[in-house]
Amino acid sequence: MKYYIIAGEPSGDLHGSKLMQGIASADAEAQFRFCGGDGMVAVGGAENLLKHYKQMSFFGFANVLRNLPTILGQIDDCKRDIEAFAPDVVILIDYPSFNMRIAEWAHKKGIRVYYYIAPKVWAWKEWRVKGLRRFVDRLYTIFPFETAYFRNKGIEPIFCGNPLMDDIAYRRAQMPSREQFIKDNGLEDKPIVALLAGSRRSEIRENLPDMVALSARFPEYQFVVTAVPWIEREVYDKHLAGSGVKYLCDKTQQTLAVSEAAVVTSGTATLETALMGIPEMVLYHVPKLYEVLRPYVLKIPFISLVNINLGREAVREVVCAKLDLEDAERELRSILSGGVKRERMLADFDELKALIGDEGASARFANDMVKSLKR
Repeated sequence: MKYYIIAGEPSGDLHGSKLMQGIASADAEAQFRFCGGDGMVAVGGAENLLKHYKQMSFFGFANVLRNLPTILGQIDDCKRDIEAFAPDVVILIDYPSFNMRIAEWAHKKGIRVYYYIAPKVWAWKEWRVKGLRRFVDRLYTIFPFETAYFRNKGIEPIFCGNPLMDDIAYRRAQMPSREQFIKDNGLEDKPIVALLAGSRRSEIRENLPDMVALSARFPEYQFVVTAVPWIEREVYDKHLAGSGVKYLCDKTQQTLAVSEAAVVTSGTATLETALMGIPEMVLYHVPKLYEVLRPYVLKIPFISLVNINLGREAVREVVCAKLDLEDAERELRSILSGGVKRERMLADFDELKALIGDEGASARFANDMVKSLKR
């Protein structure tokens, strides 16, 4: 069968590549055409890539507005390419601003639409539920709490676990020892605290200065910022200058694995850190206006995927326009070795792992897709 897959972000490329591997195992005659990244290219071949996510990723209202003609042009290019490929199914991976438009168009063309990693409509832009109900044939979710949410909206979702477990297992098998990691990366032989400052320039600009300021209160620890490869080092360096914080690129899970704790910006990284069993605090800088508008903008009480999935504040969320360094220091010390919150948090993480499910989710999702198409 023929599969057209669209991922417009790095995380989508990661999960898309593993989904494609699973589809290829379940369907020996699978043919792929896609928008994605290097991971998907490694599975499906560069000749089958229409657009790289680096061409498609536009974040922030102003940035989207400036690039609106480009975005609309990319949507049109994608539609033409889908028609030419004539797939059995279009598989959309997150990236809702782009993919919801494709879903509507493909549905009207009579092409089956599977949505893998449902948009986070339970947090914001809930109006998208109507489009999911009308234009998507099968909706695949990666968080257990989403099942009840979508059922209440008239959609029966499919949950097979979370593909992040596959990525963690894969990388864990290849990780060096702590001693080797420190030697290879020029780190000091001190306990490590990982800093995950976000995956967008705006997040790094807003959050990294607070993280660096916090690190200065812990001279007995080595703080390491885990940079993402699609953002230039200069973006980090201007905030790290004069501090003892070390820079490592594209080694997030390796750094977490040897860390005693982490300070994490909201997003998938909060879940990744918890599933690896590393105590964390969430630190997210917001404009002053957001502090006022948050109850009206956000539909849920938490921003961390750890707390959202557990339904309670298992990890502290410091979301503010001005950081109280004294408070942040107390919180971080409470989750370091010997801290009063550490063991309770690790027990919460064990509960979270049980909810999320075992590794192998990517293959389970792929098998469901192939079987449903063959039916």
